[in-house]
Amino acid sequence: MSAPVLHVRGQVLVGPEEVLGEVWVLDGRISLSPPTSGEVETVDGYAVPGLVDAHCHVGLEAHGAVDEERTEQHALAERDAGALLLRDAGSPADTRWVQEREDLPRLIRAGRHIARTRRYLRNFAWEIEPEDLVAHVRQEARDGDGWVKLVGDWIDRETGDLAVCWPVDVLTEAIAAAHEEGARVTAHCFGEQSLVDFAAAGTDCIEHATGLVDDTIDTFARQGIAIVPTLVNIDNFPKFAEAGRGKFPTYADHIMDLHERRHETVAKAHEAGVPVYVGTDAGGQLPHGLVAREVEALTRAGMSNLEAIGAATWAARAWLGRPGIAEGESADLVVYRDDPREDVRTMVDPHRVILRGRAHEHSGARG
Repeated sequence: MSAPVLHVRGQVLVGPEEVLGEVWVLDGRISLSPPTSGEVETVDGYAVPGLVDAHCHVGLEAHGAVDEERTEQHALAERDAGALLLRDAGSPADTRWVQEREDLPRLIRAGRHIARTRRYLRNFAWEIEPEDLVAHVRQEARDGDGWVKLVGDWIDRETGDLAVCWPVDVLTEAIAAAHEEGARVTAHCFGEQSLVDFAAAGTDCIEHATGLVDDTIDTFARQGIAIVPTLVNIDNFPKFAEAGRGKFPTYADHIMDLHERRHETVAKAHEAGVPVYVGTDAGGQLPHGLVAREVEALTRAGMSNLEAIGAATWAARAWLGRPGIAEGESADLVVYRDDPREDVRTMVDPHRVILRGRAHEHSGARG
């Protein structure tokens, strides 16, 4: 059955400077011209390209992989929040089936995390030693959708603080292998040194990036390394610190320092020209559907409303190689009653979510 004809009217934000007064949705695709006949449903408001959650974990919760019913709830919660393009930043669950569902967001899979043995959350990652890193990266590059996810640092129980997971020479070889396979590499990095190492090794992106300092910010900007700060998850650092303070006081103090300067760190990176994109880290510890909260968080970290919107829409889609609002492209867009350029908090409550040309009423965040 073909999707209904929609007339989206008001302010259609195609990009930071391009605004249209109206677009139509014909056979599930964007049209800049009206239909010649037939009934049309009109949707009024402020429209943006479907939001991007560039760091989430569909099919993953605190204990590990979940079943398909729970995975579906994750994806629906993202859709209802307006996140119609998801970059899954590591999951032990096989979520390829999500990509076959017309009613679920588009999914770019990074395969399963690759971590050092006993240096990450249990049941999340392939846990290996450095001599196996290149082979595992190559395999995940082939199994995923153009991304590989590494764990760059984690607490070292011997030193009692964050410590890097991989020797730089092995890391360099592994990232080169991913690139040979046509994949980009991103990594979970909290601390300072892992960012130095991953930049030297040629990474494409870093998740969290709380340990950025002036020197690494300059390096990231020069090399075009993107960051996905996941500020809504970094808000949990005080809880992490307190949980570990009894055994690991140095780690707790380090985590608190990273937390206290989180907004300043992102602001400096953005000002230096480091690409910054929206991601929530939903799925491990956090519920799905928080993309609007992350947009707002970026405005507290030095980005203008329009820049933060772009980090979740047209800029993020271009970075991931996916289209926005353009003639003939799939109609994936979100309509708000009020102008998000004036107040990004309006993005918490979409008026209409349109995915593959079909409109969905916003039904609130789910699990």
